[in-house]
Amino acid sequence: MHVFTTAADLQSFVEASRRAGRRLGLVPTMGALHDGHLHLVQAAAADCDDVVASIFVNPTQFNNPDDLRLYPRLPEQDTALLAGAGCTTLFMPDVAEIYPQPTVLRFDFGPLERVMEGAHRPGHFNGVATVVSKLFHMARPHRAYFGQKDFQQVAIVRQLIADLSFDLELVVAPTVREADGLAMSSRNRRLSPEARAAAPLLHQVLTQAAGQVRQGVAPTEVQAQALATLAQEPQFTPEYFEVADAQTLQPLARYEAGRAVVLCVAAHLGGVRLIDNVVVE
Repeated sequence: MHVFTTAADLQSFVEASRRAGRRLGLVPTMGALHDGHLHLVQAAAADCDDVVASIFVNPTQFNNPDDLRLYPRLPEQDTALLAGAGCTTLFMPDVAEIYPQPTVLRFDFGPLERVMEGAHRPGHFNGVATVVSKLFHMARPHRAYFGQKDFQQVAIVRQLIADLSFDLELVVAPTVREADGLAMSSRNRRLSPEARAAAPLLHQVLTQAAGQVRQGVAPTEVQAQALATLAQEPQFTPEYFEVADAQTLQPLARYEAGRAVVLCVAAHLGGVRLIDNVVVE
């Protein structure tokens, strides 16, 4: 596996790969890898000749300095996991390599970012769009692989690709879960044993809410019951629970035939912020 720390070295490699007619897949990550990340790498390896995985804890998408400081960093362990999953190229730059100077450009994704994560984490998606754009330019992939767990992020990246005419295909993989339903996340490492025992409630609430949506229970009632259930667990502090249109991400007042619904939740558990979602077709 090649390991590059500079954009110049990565770009030299991908240009040579493209000239040789090889297909490139990109899996952007912030490290602290789990099976969800490795599934993305394996999917890319099945589709592409070369798989570029990036590990970069992007400071511009954190609006909480403590969250950035505490984000797990395990470069040696991550490198070994990637090599075993089919990654052919690891890009592991430092902050100065990605941001040699402060960025001035600002992204605005309109209604897509004014809800849920965007509403609660101002500037988050500007940081995401900035670093993803840079990685697309540096790695020049034919395909880019993202997980459904970050549902709103996927919508933002899809819009970014369309608006800036990036010549690549977005591949979205299903959320990978633990046996008890908890969505795999790098932040799960920070959960205490007591918090980890309570964590599956997040997916249980989503599953219950999905059943209510299928039964036609009004969106406001689904939302109220989900938040009330989460609030009953003392370790949880709910941030939001939204019943939204899966395309526009806008909250629903009523259901429309043929329109997929996404249920999105964010909550703090023992000082760790977790998110999850379920799509109801």
